[in-house]
Amino acid sequence: MTHRPAPRPGTPYHLTEERLQIQQLAREFAMKEVLPVANELDPIKGTIPDELRNRMADMGFFGLMIPEEYGGLGLGVFEYCLVAEELSRAWLSVGSLLARGNGMGGEFTEEQRRVLLPRMAAGEYLGAFALSEAEAGSDVANLSCRAERDGDDWVVHGTKMWCTYADQADYIVLFARTAPRDPGRPHHGISAFLVDKPRGSFPAGMSGTKVRKIGYFGWSTWDLSFDGLRLPASAMIGQEGRGFYLALSGLEVGRAHTAARAIGLARAALEDAVEYAHTRRQCGGPLSQFQDIRFKIAKMAADIEAARQLLYHVATEIDSGRRCGKEAAMAKYVASEMAERVTSEALQIHGGAGYTTDFAVERHWRDARLTRIFEGTSEIQLRVISDDILGGQR
Repeated sequence: MTHRPAPRPGTPYHLTEERLQIQQLAREFAMKEVLPVANELDPIKGTIPDELRNRMADMGFFGLMIPEEYGGLGLGVFEYCLVAEELSRAWLSVGSLLARGNGMGGEFTEEQRRVLLPRMAAGEYLGAFALSEAEAGSDVANLSCRAERDGDDWVVHGTKMWCTYADQADYIVLFARTAPRDPGRPHHGISAFLVDKPRGSFPAGMSGTKVRKIGYFGWSTWDLSFDGLRLPASAMIGQEGRGFYLALSGLEVGRAHTAARAIGLARAALEDAVEYAHTRRQCGGPLSQFQDIRFKIAKMAADIEAARQLLYHVATEIDSGRRCGKEAAMAKYVASEMAERVTSEALQIHGGAGYTTDFAVERHWRDARLTRIFEGTSEIQLRVISDDILGGQR
């Protein structure tokens, strides 16, 4: 196990000096470089600029969890979540962009790791994830996009939904059926492919339509169509027919990351509400003098900290190599439900001003709503938790 420096006196045991430094570095970057861009571009649905992405690469954010021998920082999920919270406090989309590096893709061969991971860590090779379909969202085993053999190649036909960053990514991890669906074992016969592509466009045999979202701006989310996309045999990731397990392998990290993003959004809303309560005057004094406002803020702060401490526990468990599927689902569920509740309260504190685009609280509110849906809906998390406690349903 990696040795961690002792914590600074008066800080929680898991926030070592090294982690506090990473947290502070990410916080300064988020507030100085991300937040002004978010405030400018989110209201006009602008795109995260290349300059910001390149600065993230310079900071090492895309290589946080990539081993040092492949050009990364060799840190853990805990540090990854610390950075994700800080970036999401400024703009959820930038906190999410973090995941497009950090070894995304799964079971690479050693040769692929040597070639691709240094490029990921440098921000030169960022990815997108094409898994969901119209009838295969929470039910991954029901996907129908297919890849068929043609000599030494695979030819892909079908559709995908909810593929964020598909246009700007340098590659897409695509899941498709390589064997007919077996009703008795629907999760068998799914394979994963690495689709190399030009940044900013789609390859031949692939097209896309932008999803009309109500938030999560800064990048585009796509519905994708595959009409004869041709891939070499070497594009397959891992073993043929084992893609379902690859899709599930990163769930704990993905749920921890989503919890961190939700906490960042809630913290943004709390900080904005505190500032507004101090400056907005009503009945001869600031809003902060009213007990109802004070109690709202106290409850918001308590909810955020409770979710954060659960996340810290989950991140520690993952970094220690212990399975924590139930706890990761709890962290994602608690944090995302909390984020929607806290951002809504913050908007209420802003009153009518909160229902305008003049204040960032409406962005936090819109984006927080998404955290209850992506990376597994709240209902799916409750099923995971209840199945662990009660046993699977018959």
